[in-house]
Amino acid sequence: MAESSAVTATASPPRPDPPDAAVAPKPRHRARVGAIGSIPVGAALVMVPVGPWLERVLGLAAIGAWRTLLLAIVVQGVPFLLLGTVVSAAIGAFVPARAFSKILPRNPVLAVPVAGAAGVVLPGCECASVPVAGSLMRRGVAPAAALTFLLAAPAVNPVVLVSTAIAFPGSPEMVAARFGASLVTAVAMGWLWIRLGREEWLKLPTGHAEAAPGSSRLAAFRRGLQHDFLHAGGFLVVGAMAAATFNILVPPSVLEVFSDSPWLGVLVAAVLAVLLSVCSEADAFVAASFTGFSPTARLAFMVVGPMVDMKLIALQSGAFGRAFAVRFCAATFVVAVLCCVLVGGVLL
Repeated sequence: MAESSAVTATASPPRPDPPDAAVAPKPRHRARVGAIGSIPVGAALVMVPVGPWLERVLGLAAIGAWRTLLLAIVVQGVPFLLLGTVVSAAIGAFVPARAFSKILPRNPVLAVPVAGAAGVVLPGCECASVPVAGSLMRRGVAPAAALTFLLAAPAVNPVVLVSTAIAFPGSPEMVAARFGASLVTAVAMGWLWIRLGREEWLKLPTGHAEAAPGSSRLAAFRRGLQHDFLHAGGFLVVGAMAAATFNILVPPSVLEVFSDSPWLGVLVAAVLAVLLSVCSEADAFVAASFTGFSPTARLAFMVVGPMVDMKLIALQSGAFGRAFAVRFCAATFVVAVLCCVLVGGVLL
């Protein structure tokens, strides 16, 4: 009996699992995401040698035109996608989330435009902006400021603006219009949340590990880069495929119907941005390929896409709750379209 008591007294009590361990990303999940993202990327690579063979066998010149458009969009967009994911992974691995709360004013009304401006100097793709916004909220940042950063970071950062300038050569007004409409939309949505948002709509995200326990920051950077590039690259290829298909199948006469109605063209382009879900670092090249649309409609495609698309709706639903995602995405869509019409009417 004494020996049993001694063993009990000297045995170290079981250590509780660290809070991040329960939600740390599982290798199997990361592998599955990477495999899913690799499928469309692999499909695009296969089309390089297979496309000419299919064109000869089927006797369809449209296949060659579709392949050329697909590869042109992907080749132009990949360098900017890679640069954007490198910066995004570096921010997630090396910049502590508390650094954001130190530079933001405590007054939410003042914090909103500061958070919007922070998107210019702290770039990231829209896939990364959702977890960053959740991390800001967990550190005590006002939800309105965190949501403003969520919308601004993938839309007004230097990588996106440079890619837009290259996709629209000789059109600096398009770059200025994209920057202005995106920033105004992000700030307006932050102030709108302060005025009309309700706490019960927003399910604050629980803590999660940005890096696996015991791993180095370099390893976290490598994992984040691999995950973001394959994930966003897959969406880029899917968007490029859809854009190439759209340009081949839709005759110019149909686009002329949209061109005759400015509002209809803007709405159609905005809906396409939601459905195609192209990464913000590469969506300018897809928008440039929509030559049948008006400049304001192509502006709407580039402004709406980084703020409201299918993958963002899913990410926001998982992070903040479905009730929030439905209301916030619907309101963002309307505000973004209105801002595009106003800014496009002035600058374009």
